[in-house]
Amino acid sequence: MRIRALVALLAVGVGAGAWGLGGCASQGIIIHRMPPETPAAKNAAAIQKAEALAEAQQAAKNEQQSGAEAVPQLTAADAPPLETYDPWERLNRFNYRFNARFDEAVFLPVSNGYRRVPSPIRSGVNSTIGIGGLFDFATKFHLASAPTGFGTTLSKWGMHPGPFLVIPFFGPSTLREGVGLLGDYGTSYGINLANLYRGNQSWGLGVLNAVDKRSNISFRYYSTGSPFEYETIRFLYVRKLLLEDEGLHKKDPRKPRTPDVPAGQ
Repeated sequence: MRIRALVALLAVGVGAGAWGLGGCASQGIIIHRMPPETPAAKNAAAIQKAEALAEAQQAAKNEQQSGAEAVPQLTAADAPPLETYDPWERLNRFNYRFNARFDEAVFLPVSNGYRRVPSPIRSGVNSTIGIGGLFDFATKFHLASAPTGFGTTLSKWGMHPGPFLVIPFFGPSTLREGVGLLGDYGTSYGINLANLYRGNQSWGLGVLNAVDKRSNISFRYYSTGSPFEYETIRFLYVRKLLLEDEGLHKKDPRKPRTPDVPAGQ
């Protein structure tokens, strides 16, 4: 009986041990599934965004380069000539000094005295004798005025300014503008509006007109103290004419001139 009980006890112990080992074995082979690794997907999306950004930057750079190539590049031929056509420079300098002395001794003192005349009287004089454009009302009222006269007509016909010319009592000009001045005077003399352009009244009104214009000009000879005043006046005056000529020939621009050709020639 004791032997049977011992055998039964051993059988129960072996069974329990086997069951325990079986349970441990089954637990040891259980596989827990991990969630998918998302960093790789995020990295791929970031790479795609970076590539798209790089392509956009490259496209913008290419567009800027194409726009820069569309802008015409300036060359030496586009630069305006620095030299002014002045074959009569010696005579012009003599006339310039003469005008400066005349302005200081006569013209400027008379203009300063005319400026002291009461404004109502000056306005009455201008209204009375300002017929036929004798007085420049556009300058008085600060209105923009376009170049007019026979000189402008010659420019429209294709005539260049020509040599620089200083006219006694008149100041800086060119050969074309000097011819235009004679044409304007001849036209006024021929028409003789209100009988103002012939006889003594013509001289009187002409002098009064000149004094009125001088009183409205702030320029003073040799006021800057520069030894190159003549060259500066010559340069600015001729370039002003060239700019006006370009404005008159917008529809049919002239051929570009080389910088070696003096301005006005």
